[in-house]
Amino acid sequence: MAASMIQLIGFMLSALGQFLISAATAMDMWSLQDRSLTVVTNVYTYSGLWNSCVGTAYGTTQCRPYFTILGLPALLQAVRALMIVGIVLGAISCLIAIFALKCLKMGNMEDNIKATMTLTAGIMFLLAGVCGIAGVSAFANLIVQSFQFTTYSSGGFSMYGGANVIIKLGYTFGPALFVGWIGGAILVIGGVMMCVACRGMVGPRPAYNDSYKAQSAEGRQTSQRFDYV
Repeated sequence: MAASMIQLIGFMLSALGQFLISAATAMDMWSLQDRSLTVVTNVYTYSGLWNSCVGTAYGTTQCRPYFTILGLPALLQAVRALMIVGIVLGAISCLIAIFALKCLKMGNMEDNIKATMTLTAGIMFLLAGVCGIAGVSAFANLIVQSFQFTTYSSGGFSMYGGANVIIKLGYTFGPALFVGWIGGAILVIGGVMMCVACRGMVGPRPAYNDSYKAQSAEGRQTSQRFDYV
């Protein structure tokens, strides 16, 4: 009963994590323009894995997809690949985990087979979570490296201490990164729970009973033994 509960909770968590990393991959707000030091905040830009968008404070947005593949940075393409691999692994794992649920009866499928399927699904969920976390972390590292302030000073008076300052803002973390991190972490937790549930699903091996021996024609016991299942 405990193994079935752990397996079911692990499957539900993994399904939730799979949904989150899929949603994060489709979201456009992976990098968001930092507006902390800008005066005009009505217009801002943000971008994701597939589109580059411009939004306004009035709620209107306009997105433009990336029309090139070779012209994109190699790290962006690697992040795309990691997220897609994580989604594919998670989808296959969900199918395997559904048939491996102990609470569902699938013909004459034995518990040992379901335990093997549960372990396989758990490992694949772990790999999917790692792929999701790695992809989001790689994109976050790209944002950190590109985040810099370029200042230009000239003579004259200004509120910044006697110089006119022009500030070029960079980009900061978007909501999609946090969704991807949370989804990857939930996938890892669900995969671990599935692997733990596998151990409790394996039934005990039948013990050999030495008390059963064949009788000879004279009624004496012989050395011939039979295994009864």
